[in-house]
Amino acid sequence: MQDISLEKDVCVKDGGVNPWRGLWVAAECPDNKLNDIILELIAKGRILADKLDTHVTAILMGSDVSWAAETLIRHGADKVFVVEHPELAPFTEEVYSSVLAGLARRYRPEIILAGATLAGRAYIPRVATLLETGLTADCMDLDVNVEDRTLLQTRPGWGGNLFVTIACPTRRPQMATVRPHVFKKGQDDPRRHGETVFIRLEGEWFLHRVRVIESIKEKAVAENDLYGAKVVVVAGRGVENDKDMALVKELAEVLGGVVGGTRPVVDAGLLPEKLQVGQSGVSISPRLYIGIGVSGAVQHTAGIKGAGVIVAINKDPDAPIFGLSTYGLVGDFRDIVPELIRRIRHKNRRGG
Repeated sequence: MQDISLEKDVCVKDGGVNPWRGLWVAAECPDNKLNDIILELIAKGRILADKLDTHVTAILMGSDVSWAAETLIRHGADKVFVVEHPELAPFTEEVYSSVLAGLARRYRPEIILAGATLAGRAYIPRVATLLETGLTADCMDLDVNVEDRTLLQTRPGWGGNLFVTIACPTRRPQMATVRPHVFKKGQDDPRRHGETVFIRLEGEWFLHRVRVIESIKEKAVAENDLYGAKVVVVAGRGVENDKDMALVKELAEVLGGVVGGTRPVVDAGLLPEKLQVGQSGVSISPRLYIGIGVSGAVQHTAGIKGAGVIVAINKDPDAPIFGLSTYGLVGDFRDIVPELIRRIRHKNRRGG
């Protein structure tokens, strides 16, 4: 175990970019479970780091989380800094941001990536403030300019109507949060080897102004679990009323999937906002995506890049969604979907 001494509350003033090297991923491990977004970021970080000829380091903070270090290495990390302490069990923005900023001051990574999760959105902006650098939130894509080593951070802009690419050429580290399921996880390679470094912190690092009295978990509703769904049936603008929506839900039910919607459907009040799929909603990566009455606007398709098989049902043969589809059915979904439901149920009854 390595003991280190970190400076606290010291702002980076030199502004030079050359001493900063390496790509970091802030690894969340809530309830002793490694978030999928972290493995997605490790995989993407591996690609970016290889372009820059540098290393990938995961920063793992929490209580009894060291078991996850091997998993991170197997998925692409070269090194894992493990910061374990009982005081890190309840997540507090102040402590997590202070620790991550302190490590960054000492080791000077040029890039820090984090998930755009509830925790990430809470503490990563504080880290950027402590380090006096920029942060691009809710990114949908990342790349690097090898010549000047800038991180190119793409996210929705202008009310979701355009994608903008943001760079931070004069400050380090370059920081970005990324939505879950934008990137794919890498292969689990048990042959990979890396270095695990334990960081021991005591005393003042865990002082904060918030006292956690009780944590109450929100109950997950299975039918609304878009993130982990293997089958997602999405209602588009062509779905106009509750009767149409009932068809969409019935198809999702017989397929064992869940229902999502495009922004017009959510705006019409046919689905709650949390079921919106797209750049201003949730990014998904199901094995099977079925779009019903979905036109294929870029604001929506940006959120389904990780989907496996894409099936589109639309009466407009020129709908852009057909350009992305594995299979396309041209026609009125009110005729097509009932027939699909009938055939699937018949097949299910026969055990096929």
